Amino acid sequence: MIYADNAATTKMCKVSIEAMTDCIEKFWGNPSSLYAFGQNAAEKLNQARKTIAECIGADSAEIYFTSGGSESDNQAIISAANIGAKKHKKHIISSTFEHHAVLHALKKLEKENFEIELLDVHENGIILPQQISDAIRNDTCLVTVMFANNEIGTIQPITEIGRICHDKKVIFHTDAVQATGHLPINVVEQNIDMLSMSAHKFNGPKGIGVLYVRRGVPLTTLIEGGAQERGKRAGTENVPAIMGMAAALKESCYNMAKSNKKLIELREKIIDGLSKIPYSVLNGDKKNRLPGNVNFCFEGIEGESLLLLLDDRGICASSGSACTSGSLDPSHVLLAIGRPHEVAHGSLRLSIDENISEADVGYIVRSVTEIVDYLRNLSPLWKDKITGKRKFFLI
Repeated sequence: MIYADNAATTKMCKVSIEAMTDCIEKFWGNPSSLYAFGQNAAEKLNQARKTIAECIGADSAEIYFTSGGSESDNQAIISAANIGAKKHKKHIISSTFEHHAVLHALKKLEKENFEIELLDVHENGIILPQQISDAIRNDTCLVTVMFANNEIGTIQPITEIGRICHDKKVIFHTDAVQATGHLPINVVEQNIDMLSMSAHKFNGPKGIGVLYVRRGVPLTTLIEGGAQERGKRAGTENVPAIMGMAAALKESCYNMAKSNKKLIELREKIIDGLSKIPYSVLNGDKKNRLPGNVNFCFEGIEGESLLLLLDDRGICASSGSACTSGSLDPSHVLLAIGRPHEVAHGSLRLSIDENISEADVGYIVRSVTEIVDYLRNLSPLWKDKITGKRKFFLI
């Protein structure tokens, strides 16, 4: 099997598993308990908090543990909205191609009389800092722009956006779920007020994440109950998962430069190979993208059929189309960068990790090329295009 869907989830690394196992066996006490056994678990919790903080240039007191990226996004957005509402500021800026955890949270706030402004994304999948600057108003309470897109992998100019928000005294949140562990992050240098991450995107366990909140930004409690996480997130902490997350992030950051060098080389081989397929297009900027991300549209096919046939060949990938979730609508990300509905339906996302080989890359390119040709030959729509009855969208 060739696993090329790391943007969906990653395999846990050995150090993460070992850290979790050690904690399960030796430090399974409740970290809120006052006796020594519980305090030993609390010490592990503090160690993990410090490790994660160091990886992103934060202070350990600014790290809050959550269940993952979606919860972190929601808590960040709702907190900033509440801060703004108290100051009669109810204008929020985001983009049209954010993750649904952000978009749906904003939609909910819209029903509470917040004005949500979603900025258009350029065809290369990047938001320009000037767009942010032009959109900020006196009543803007939050800018939330993702660090790197989860589908097309484009990296946003976070430092510049953060600087603009800092200068205009607007809270800046970034969904860094796809970026954490894969790109250098320093919340101080990049002027980030709040940041979301999820462990299973960087070889840690599922169901655990972090919300970084800059000291001085009041955080709204979403889950009421005990006084865990300094009263901002009730529920006994999952210490084994937290330890696994910290170990995975530390290793990912340590190996980042070496890993990314290899990934970029292999990514370019895939892009070069798939670009040779007629009537295909790379989605997102060719260079300013996550090291392991490749996203293509192939005119005249359906992405779901491509995925199923790739699976038959032992290749795990994903499509930008939402059809597999019961919707006939194509990816909102691809529509946001201007892909026509018909073209957006024929999308493929490959997200590779350092375990992939050059031989695997060659096999992926050959398989995709052959399957696209096969599907087109079966398609009446494709026949209409090559006979001139229908127009081509891609050149």
